Amino acid sequence: MTNQQWNIQWGERVHPLPSQPFKGRLLIDGAWRDAGRGKTFQTHSPAHGTTTGVYAEADEADLDLAVTAARTAFDEGPFPKMAGKERAAILHRVGDLIAQRRDEVALYEALESGKPVMQARDEIDIAVDLWHYAAACARTEHGSSHTNLGANTLGFVLAEPVGVVAMIMPWNFPFLIACQKLPFALAAGCCCVLKPSELTPATTVLLGEILLAAGLPNGVVNIVLGPGDPTGQALIAHPGADMTSFTGSTRVGRAVLGAAATQIKRASLELGGKNPQVILPDCDWDAMLDAVVFGMCFNAGECCNSGSRALVHQDIAERFIKDVVKLAATVPIGDPLHPATKMGAIISRAHYGKIADYVDGAKGARICLGGAGIDMDGEAKGLFYPPTVLANLTSAMPVAREEIFGPVLAVLTFADMQEAVVLANDCSYGLSSGIWSRDIHACMQFARQVRAGTVWINGWMDGFAELPFGGFKTSGLGRELGQEGLREFQEMKTVQVHGSGRGRWLK
Repeated sequence: MTNQQWNIQWGERVHPLPSQPFKGRLLIDGAWRDAGRGKTFQTHSPAHGTTTGVYAEADEADLDLAVTAARTAFDEGPFPKMAGKERAAILHRVGDLIAQRRDEVALYEALESGKPVMQARDEIDIAVDLWHYAAACARTEHGSSHTNLGANTLGFVLAEPVGVVAMIMPWNFPFLIACQKLPFALAAGCCCVLKPSELTPATTVLLGEILLAAGLPNGVVNIVLGPGDPTGQALIAHPGADMTSFTGSTRVGRAVLGAAATQIKRASLELGGKNPQVILPDCDWDAMLDAVVFGMCFNAGECCNSGSRALVHQDIAERFIKDVVKLAATVPIGDPLHPATKMGAIISRAHYGKIADYVDGAKGARICLGGAGIDMDGEAKGLFYPPTVLANLTSAMPVAREEIFGPVLAVLTFADMQEAVVLANDCSYGLSSGIWSRDIHACMQFARQVRAGTVWINGWMDGFAELPFGGFKTSGLGRELGQEGLREFQEMKTVQVHGSGRGRWLK
């Protein structure tokens, strides 16, 4: 398609570009500070080509100070010993303050990541709900007692915080994913060191300001800034942290797990996905089409939950391709600050090149839509890749089984439900999946047999604070959200109380 055929949005903005770059420093033991050696790095808007922020870049000495502050706050400070209602009060205040600064947080999220600002605002609203839900968890979490161990024995299981948690966030949802982790760790009584991606650190710095304003004690949450190598690697390897919570690529996740294994420390990993939507002939056609296009284009496909595989019954395959191409071509693409934009810019030139390489290398595939970048006119200087639909694929092709992390849909066909399940599972990932049909028996058969952490039936990418999220296979270890997300940050301690009359070993 030519540029004129895409639905380009440019010119009108909900907020002007900031006149000065954002300034971000390290948060260590309740104080903002420059890096010890004075080193800084910059971020840039992938949509506008402007410098968006200048940040202090932590070295190993700065990182050690941050971990030590968290360690001291956990071992000696008041926070882990607080009653649940006291921690809950802080978490509620954080949620309220995030809501008050929603538009500011969303602006910097959009500028640094390239995502639409209206989408970013929705994500901030979800984050607010997560903080309030975690506050409820802090009030209601409890251990258990066992009164059936005999007349003279009573058992307790205590749920205690795991300790100091190193948290590493990705660039695609920097604020939301921080809020899928941090409030649950705080609800459990942990202390934390956060490292956002070097591409999108602004909203984590803003979150630090909000935490201090909410009255979080010093040292409970510390923020270090810098690249994955060396800052992230040093944080993962630091012996002062009891646990690592990481969201990112499966490749890096393996390294995180290796470092955790060396120290015998806990690791929670939310990694990649190549998520299928199974489409049967009796589905609600219009609802399905909208969900497939949403799953492909949401966040420009830079989403672990992206619906990047469409597994379509062979009887409806050509109709599906024709209709999904027609609808995807209408997606508004352009300036992330335009109120109508649904797809913004790709995060970086390197990642843009990765997407293009996958599509260009799909030998034998039929490119039904897209397949080449959009050269915006006028003011736009960003990296825009359009919705791309590929057909005539086999499950062995890289575009059909590897995570592209872009707005690319791989269409494969099947003859019956057994083949659909085989196709869905024929992948190293197992994060999420979906099925579209009015036949609830077929839907439940698929839900039972697919190897994925989330299954949507006649829907896609809905999420709730109460429901756990995480993957099977190489999509990760552990769960976020829900009661299971809280338990990731807890250790279980068994206490046995013995009364009189214990039998003697030595007579």
